[in-house]
Amino acid sequence: MNIIAKVDKTGIPAAEIEALRPEAGKALDRLWSGKEPMTGWVTAPVNRNQKELDTIQEIAEIIKDGAELLVVIGIGGSYMGAKAAIEALPKSASGIEVRFLGNNLCTDYYWETLEEIRKKRTILCVISKSGNTMEVRTAFEVVKPLMVEKYGTEEEAARHIIAITDEETGTLRAEANELGYATLPVPGNIGGRYSIATPVGLLPMAVSGIDIIEFLDGARDCAESTAWDADATDYAIARHLMEKQGKVVEVFALCNSRLQYLGEWMKQLFGESEGKEGKGMMPTSLLYSTDLHSMGQYMQEGQQIFMETLMIVDEPSVSIEIPGGPQKGKTVEDINKAMIGGVTTAHRQAGIPIAEVHVPKLDTYNFGQLIYFLETTCAITAMLNGVNPFDQPGVEAYKREMHRLLD
Repeated sequence: MNIIAKVDKTGIPAAEIEALRPEAGKALDRLWSGKEPMTGWVTAPVNRNQKELDTIQEIAEIIKDGAELLVVIGIGGSYMGAKAAIEALPKSASGIEVRFLGNNLCTDYYWETLEEIRKKRTILCVISKSGNTMEVRTAFEVVKPLMVEKYGTEEEAARHIIAITDEETGTLRAEANELGYATLPVPGNIGGRYSIATPVGLLPMAVSGIDIIEFLDGARDCAESTAWDADATDYAIARHLMEKQGKVVEVFALCNSRLQYLGEWMKQLFGESEGKEGKGMMPTSLLYSTDLHSMGQYMQEGQQIFMETLMIVDEPSVSIEIPGGPQKGKTVEDINKAMIGGVTTAHRQAGIPIAEVHVPKLDTYNFGQLIYFLETTCAITAMLNGVNPFDQPGVEAYKREMHRLLD
C-alpha cells in the first residue's frame, strides 16, 4: 500500500492503538465477509465485472467521439466521487468537458448549464437509483425539453441520454425502458458515497479522459495489501479514540489544491457514515495554506474541539524553482513543506491532535488507493463507534419536510 497514515502526533499512546487492532481487524473481516449489507464496494476493485467495464469504456469512447460536453445529473454520491477525481487527476487529450447538474437548486447555475448545453454537442447522463430524488428529478425535467429542442425529436433526444440507475425497478428504470435510453447499473449492494468504483463514478471519469483501469488497479492493490494485517487500521482506531476524548470536529486539511473537491467527497463519506445516534466527529475540510489566513486563527486560538488530519501529497507533479528574493533557489514545494511543518508544530502546541495521510504522488493509481483507504477506514471507525456505516436515516428528514412544503 502506498498510502501511509501516521498517528504518532495525535498524542494517543501506541499501546492504546495496538490494543484496539484486534477489534478493528474484526470490523475489517465483517466488511470482507460478504454477509454485511451494502458492502459490495469492498471487493468491487478486485472482483471486476469485465463485461461491464468494457461497456463503460465503449460508451465513453462514443461520447468523446460525438460530443463536446457531458452533463451529469446527480447529487451526493451520484456525482461527488467523479467530480473529486476529475478535479484531482491528469487526463488524456481525448477527454471532453464534464459538467454537473442536480447537485444544487441554484437557478443561476442552472441557467449557466443550460446555456452551455445550447452551445455544445451534449450528452446527458442522469444518475439515480430510484429516479425520485427531488434535486435530480428537477434538473432532469428542466433539461429534457432542451434536449428535444436541440436534437429535433424525442426519439433523437433519447439517443443522447444515458441513465445510470437500478437494474430492475424505479421511476428512472421504467422511463429508460420506455424511451430507449442507454443504461448502466447502480449496484444494489453499494451505497452512493461508496460508489466511485462503479459505473456511477467510472463513466464520467472515463469521459473526462481519466484512465479508469489504472484507478481500479490502485484500489485493488490497496484492498489486497498486507498492511491491513498490521497498522493500516490505525487511523480508524485513532479517529475512534479522538471522539472518545471529546474531539467533535475533524478538520481534513488539504495541502494540495487539486484535492479541494476530495474534501467535499470526504465530508459526505465521513458525515453520512458516522454521524448517527449522537456519535461521530463532524467532518470539515480546509485548504492550506489558503485557509490558514482565515480559519487558521480559530484553529490556533479558538475552542480546541478539533482533530486535524493533514492530507499530504509528498511529491508534486512538477518542480518550480524560485528565481529571486530571500527564498532564491528553493522550490515552491520547499515552501509548501515548510508550511506543513510550521502548521504541525504550531497546532500541536495549541493542543490539536494531528494525523497525517500521505499520498506519494497525485496520479490516477495512487488516487485509487487513497479513495479505497478512506472508504475502508471510515467504515471501520463507524463500526468501532457502534453505528451502521451504510445507512443515512437522518437525510430523509429534510426530504419529508421539503415534500410537505411543495405539496
